[in-house]
Amino acid sequence: MSHSAAGGPERPGRRGTSLGTALYSAAEWRLLARLPGRVMVVSATRRVAEPVAPGLAGLEGIAAGRASDSDLVRAVVAAVYAEAEVASETYAQVNTVDEVFAECARAVEVLTGRADPADSAAYRQWVQSVAARVCRAARPEPDDGGADPDDQRFLAQLGAALGLCP
Repeated sequence: MSHSAAGGPERPGRRGTSLGTALYSAAEWRLLARLPGRVMVVSATRRVAEPVAPGLAGLEGIAAGRASDSDLVRAVVAAVYAEAEVASETYAQVNTVDEVFAECARAVEVLTGRADPADSAAYRQWVQSVAARVCRAARPEPDDGGADPDDQRFLAQLGAALGLCP
């Protein structure tokens, strides 16, 4: 994982500025900051009529990133909570699952080119965990022990789009 300014050496290219502005273009940072929310929304709305409980689970998943060891994940969470513009654009513009999967693939390209490999992996796994929380919350009987085949397929496709599956 990358090191904090107070706790260890900095990665090349970081000069004490915010992670988003130091390593990523404005468009790249917007993509990384909006993607967790867009994954949450598409996960919550793809097959349930009432996405409130799944949406709340997704918000909890996003907030869980505050405890990440990854500077990148923590910076993205901070951006999500700091910028009302991120939230409004994130939720207003989600169109289809395929479009969100394409955004995931673009994020992987950005991360591959710019992020520390450990931060890249942490970010991608965190985004996947947000979707998994939403899928669990959307199940009519979450404690029945069996995973929904549609959820399994969706999460596998998301994992592939995030470069988590071979």
